[in-house]
Amino acid sequence: MAKKFLSGNEAFAYGVRLARPQVISAYPITPQTIVVEKLSEFVEDGSLKAEFIHVESEHSALSCAMGASSVGARAFTATSSQGLLYMAECLPYAAGGRFPIVMMNANRSTALPWNIYGDQRDSISQLDSGWIQAYAENAQEALDLALMSFYIAEHKKVSTPFMANLDGFVLTHTYEVVDVPTQEQADEFLPSLQTDNKMSLESPKNLAFSAGPDTNTIFKYKEHIGILNVSDAVAEAERRFEKIFGRSYTGLTESYKTEDADYILITLGSISGLVREVVDKLREQGRKAGLLRLRYLRPFPNKEIAEAVKRAKAIAVLEKDISFGNEGTVYTNVNSALQKAGLSIPASNYIGGLGGKNISGEEIESIFDELTDERSRVEFLGIGGEDSGSQR
Repeated sequence: MAKKFLSGNEAFAYGVRLARPQVISAYPITPQTIVVEKLSEFVEDGSLKAEFIHVESEHSALSCAMGASSVGARAFTATSSQGLLYMAECLPYAAGGRFPIVMMNANRSTALPWNIYGDQRDSISQLDSGWIQAYAENAQEALDLALMSFYIAEHKKVSTPFMANLDGFVLTHTYEVVDVPTQEQADEFLPSLQTDNKMSLESPKNLAFSAGPDTNTIFKYKEHIGILNVSDAVAEAERRFEKIFGRSYTGLTESYKTEDADYILITLGSISGLVREVVDKLREQGRKAGLLRLRYLRPFPNKEIAEAVKRAKAIAVLEKDISFGNEGTVYTNVNSALQKAGLSIPASNYIGGLGGKNISGEEIESIFDELTDERSRVEFLGIGGEDSGSQR
């Protein structure tokens, strides 16, 4: 392995290079652009042998990736924010076609107001599109996720496109030292793509066809099962990854000091690092705080959440998302997990970071302070009074 000082975008690009995609369809959009720029440099200098196709739009980028995947090629693309929304028509096509495309999304606020900074409303709006969704915390995980995403998406029991999410600017444009594996290690970890789900003159088949009411449900059910199978594929990929690279991951979630915690904050993405620091500070004060980081939102880790919080007195979900007129979408999913497990735990929702607004350590401490009253609430961080949207 070699140590490099990389941004999250660059780290992900290095991971993609190690995966040896055969087709890269690229359309730049802030804050994703550096990923496809870096990959174009790799193709130009010969360190990555791939077809680099600069398309005219994000819609075309995903359409191109589907075409490549339909003939059995390993395909990659990337986008962000309005670009992801422009792709939205193609997302269920790729999922329904069971094409194991990998796409990096640089999480960014959606318009209007126009904003280039990071929240997670873009990807979370597409949770029902049929894609796997994972969220990296730091640059090292971004690189490792790039490699594992191909392994998971291409797993025979999964065969589903994979959206790997990196928080815009906070992760995509900040730098840290990253261990970059050798190509030999990557080749040992990730075999070449082998799939029967492709157009072939030797074994002709019909792809992307119409299906009437009598059979449509069957295809949707199989698509659903494919995503449910991701949990086992993730475990398999992470065991293999640790054996080859020496780094370990924890499946769909990561628990931090939750075993004896009275109060647990659930979140995802790069903000998890700051929450972890706050948990350590509160522990030093004798307060039993804990963090549950959601690494994947699809499949949703229902059982893992219930197991992690079952002894807590109260929990909260901190998310950079809002389903207007209701509450945060992650919070809705977490409450569903509690209900299915038969748990009656006060659960609150804190919505913050919209449009890239900073979330401070003091605000996170205040969340833990408010949890001690063991009530449920929905609040926007930094907005008080009657306009806060609070539901008490």
